[in-house]
Amino acid sequence: MSMTDPIADFLTRIRNASRANFATVDIPESGLKLNLTRVLLREKFISKYIRIRDGKQGLIRIFLKYTAEGESVIENLQRVSKPGRRVYFACNKIPRVLNGLGVMILTTPKGVLSDYNARRMNVGGEPLCVIW
Repeated sequence: MSMTDPIADFLTRIRNASRANFATVDIPESGLKLNLTRVLLREKFISKYIRIRDGKQGLIRIFLKYTAEGESVIENLQRVSKPGRRVYFACNKIPRVLNGLGVMILTTPKGVLSDYNARRMNVGGEPLCVIW
């Protein structure tokens, strides 16, 4: 079965695993998903990740992060730009997520970046998702 939106599948797997309090979640690997995972690690929404070679596509095993009380660090994940409706922001028009408490992940000419880094590097792009 072909998948029309692999980024939405990536976000849904993480969202479902964090709500079910799973320690890890396995996701089929691709370059964009690997870059998204690196941004999630850099922004401290996950504790770590490893790449698993299986002789086919490969997997990304993401280790989810929880607070001392056992609540997920990831409260919500939402897809912004979708295959049916693409959205783009100029560098000076990138909105703040929850007044700076959340993070928007964008794909830009300089790679996959958080909203803070995109503003700092003065580049706009397509917002993939918001997370808080």
